[in-house]
Amino acid sequence: MGYSKAAEGDSPLLTDMYVLGIETSCDETAASIVKDGKNILSSVVSSSLEEHAPYGGVIPEIASRMHLESITRVVDSAIRQAKIKLKDVGLVSVTAGPGLAGSLLVGVSFAKALSLGINAPLLGVDHLSSHIYANFLSGSRPALPFVALIVSGGHTVLFYVKDLDKIDVLGSTHDDACGEAFDKVAKILKLGYPGGPVIERLAKRGDPEKLKFKCSNTDRPLDFSFSGIKTAVMYFAKKNSSRLRSPGSKLTRDIAASFQEAAIDTLIRKSFLACKMKKAGRLVIGGGVAANGRMREKFFAQAGDKGIDVYFPERKLCMDNAAMVAGLGYQLFRKGRESGLGLNIGG
Repeated sequence: MGYSKAAEGDSPLLTDMYVLGIETSCDETAASIVKDGKNILSSVVSSSLEEHAPYGGVIPEIASRMHLESITRVVDSAIRQAKIKLKDVGLVSVTAGPGLAGSLLVGVSFAKALSLGINAPLLGVDHLSSHIYANFLSGSRPALPFVALIVSGGHTVLFYVKDLDKIDVLGSTHDDACGEAFDKVAKILKLGYPGGPVIERLAKRGDPEKLKFKCSNTDRPLDFSFSGIKTAVMYFAKKNSSRLRSPGSKLTRDIAASFQEAAIDTLIRKSFLACKMKKAGRLVIGGGVAANGRMREKFFAQAGDKGIDVYFPERKLCMDNAAMVAGLGYQLFRKGRESGLGLNIGG
């Protein structure tokens, strides 16, 4: 099946194992070949962003239809770019959740059929755990245990990671995810979709101290709430609509900078609090919002003072991709995990 176990007395790692990762949790159709859990031989992503942009957000029905149209081509491209043959694949690893049900169903169904067709084991993996594993695919690898923050368009969650198969939730959002709040603020300011990149771009030319937005407090100290700050921006924008007619106006830039600063400060404060509570010296960050340059800058600036090592993946690995799915699948397969054809979405 394309791999062999290490010789007696060697490391217990599976060697020369090619894992095919498949990711279809939202609007990207992605496939990747990763060797031995660390060497990315190919990573192909097909996005349906243009189809969703007119609606200001992801439309689940459009996403699932685009996955159906793209998945065969994307997987074939990943195999060809890796310069291997389909029969060389030793494991099919697929995102089983969380995500959009219709999108997940396409990926899991395809992975099942492929696993059966080539007689390779099948493993469903968690999408958020995959984002954590993205940090093991580039640069220095964090030692276990550590606190992890996953922040994206659909999720804002703090974890305590004792091992890659022993992950506890410390806190999560009560309402909007952080990335979702970026999208909604961009929509309020009529800046287009997705909101993260355009907010970041405008914020670079704005004054983050000009306006005093803040995120709502939560009863549990490690939970998040971004709905309140989004609503505050909405009311402020309505009150000052005459000054916001130009998308690049000075006030628009100041709103973007002030909102972004408040959101990032909340992520920083709660993440380092989690590290303090768990006595953890390492903080691992992932998810689409982790590509934000201001966020990286501020986390690194404060980490030194607190004596905490902070890890970010490469920017391309912050976004949804299948390399992280393949890499995590390899590590869990090593630990004896396997799903079989009874795999369902959601786990």
